Amino acid sequence: MTGRFAGRCAVVTGAASGFGEGIARRLAAEGAQVVVADLNAEDAQRVAEDLVGSVAVVCDVASETDIDLLHGAAAAVGDVDILVNNAGVTHLPAPLDEVGGDDFDRIYGVNMKAIYLAARRFVPDMTARGTGVIVNIASTAGVSPRPGLTWYNASKGWVISATRSMAAELAPAGIRVNAVSPVAGETPLLPSFMGGDTDAHREKFIATIPMGRFSTPRDVAAAVAFLASDEADMITGESLLVDGGRCI
Repeated sequence: MTGRFAGRCAVVTGAASGFGEGIARRLAAEGAQVVVADLNAEDAQRVAEDLVGSVAVVCDVASETDIDLLHGAAAAVGDVDILVNNAGVTHLPAPLDEVGGDDFDRIYGVNMKAIYLAARRFVPDMTARGTGVIVNIASTAGVSPRPGLTWYNASKGWVISATRSMAAELAPAGIRVNAVSPVAGETPLLPSFMGGDTDAHREKFIATIPMGRFSTPRDVAAAVAFLASDEADMITGESLLVDGGRCI
């Protein structure tokens, strides 16, 4: 690893497992101090204890109070240079008119409102310093929707649109904003996407991915690390597909 994030502080939400854990570990391996934010206190602490100079924060990203607490905890670590809005949820595959209101509200809160809340707290700090990077984790679902996941698809389309708008507005302040859009991966959400984790469901889904496999936390972390790095300092407003050709 290059140490390209040495001396930088990164906040990663949903960092106790899956893509978020992979992202946190990659950024830390390259020198960042990482604030590991997640609802799962035990796993967040487990990840943070493995990463030098990192801390765990229990956080419901859909809660303004919790985001305020996350902001305070991060400030105690250092100026936040990198914000990765990774936390996300889905609903079980179902006809769009059969998805319950509680499920819809949860998707709205975690996948959409959380980005708004985080922006309200962290963007002013970045603007004051004239620098910062935000990476939002979207999905191929926002680019090439599949039936049965309409409200999840819509939330990820919103993430991509919000990313582009944020990038346009914040570029004069020296803040870059990009998204990463993975295909379904080997994470705790995979069974929900497939409607159950069976060999048949896996084979059916993988058949739609030209490269013949799911994405992994390593794949997504590599994309985030690139977009967060100075190597990408002329890239903003993009949604980088990490999908093995799924959206071709």
